[in-house]
Amino acid sequence: MDDIANDISSTIGRRIHAERIMRDWSLAELAERSAVSKAMLSTIERGKTSPTAALLVRIAAAFGMTLSSLIARAELQGGGLLREADQPVWRDPDTGYVRRHLSPASDMPLELIRVRLPADARVSFPAASYAFIKQQIWLISGQLEFVEGDRVHRLEPGDCLALGAPSDCTFHALAPGADYLVALVRG
Repeated sequence: MDDIANDISSTIGRRIHAERIMRDWSLAELAERSAVSKAMLSTIERGKTSPTAALLVRIAAAFGMTLSSLIARAELQGGGLLREADQPVWRDPDTGYVRRHLSPASDMPLELIRVRLPADARVSFPAASYAFIKQQIWLISGQLEFVEGDRVHRLEPGDCLALGAPSDCTFHALAPGADYLVALVRG
């Protein structure tokens, strides 16, 4: 793991540990609630591995949070301006999914996330990760097939999709890959 990935993994691990301690949960309790093994959670909390999006979604859902909220709490220190150089960037080691959190930390319920997904990569999220948010996806470039429950949406550059009721979802980048903006509103 390079130094930047190491720093981000450590920061995410510390945040997960802090969230667990704030709730007075043992490692075993978080493992049960998230369906992630105690050994993996311990490795993540110590910053010894870069967790996948799928694992982070399960951990965030156990805390009643979105993936975005968990990463934002881990990375953002507050303030009204978040310069590009300071925007947290996270890469899923399994899929190559790259997520950039654009929004400054604030009490505002809106979060903006820019995602780059390589060609033929797929990232799936369970319905639980959408339980507390409303979301829209705007495709900047490339082609994206978005599966929402049993509905398949094929997005072209400039298309914007508002998600419906929470359901299992899969982002699938078609050639040459996809670059898209996700706007989420909490609550």
